[in-house]
Amino acid sequence: MDLYKILKELNIKYDEIEHEEIYTIEEALKIECSLDGIGSKNLFLKDKKGHYYVYVLHENKRADLKKLAEYLNVSKLSFCNDDELYNILGLTKGGVTPLGIINDKDNLVVVIFDKELVNKKILCHPNVVTKTMTLDYKDLIKIIENEKHQYIVY
Repeated sequence: MDLYKILKELNIKYDEIEHEEIYTIEEALKIECSLDGIGSKNLFLKDKKGHYYVYVLHENKRADLKKLAEYLNVSKLSFCNDDELYNILGLTKGGVTPLGIINDKDNLVVVIFDKELVNKKILCHPNVVTKTMTLDYKDLIKIIENEKHQYIVY
C-alpha cells in the first residue's frame, strides 16, 4: 500500500523534506531540518514468543528494554534481524518507522509510543531513508487504527 495514498484518504496533513540517506540518530542530527517536531528513535523488537513491536521514543532518550519487557509482561525483548525487518515491515536496517506497519499485512506488529510523544508532532521516515516527515501524534494513531494494528503508550 502506498503511504501517500493512505495519508490522502485519511485527510492527514504532513510536512516533509528530502535529504541524503540517514540511518542513525547521529546522522539525522546533522541534517538541516526546518520541520516542526520531535525527532524519534524507532526500534524494531521482538519477544521470545514471536510478538513484534516498533518502539517509538524521543531521539535523545535511552531505551530501557528490561523495563519495557516488564511493562509488556514478557520475559525478554531483543532487536529483530534485518530479514524480519524486511519481511514484516518492508524496511531496511536504519529505516525503522511506525509507518512501516502499512506493509505488515498479518498484523504482527504492535506500536509502542513513549508517553513523552503523546499529543506532539513527531518526525519519522515515510518508509524511505531519504525523507523525513512530521506528523501529529493523533494522525499516527489514525494510521495505526486504519491499518487495524494495536498501539500502546508506555
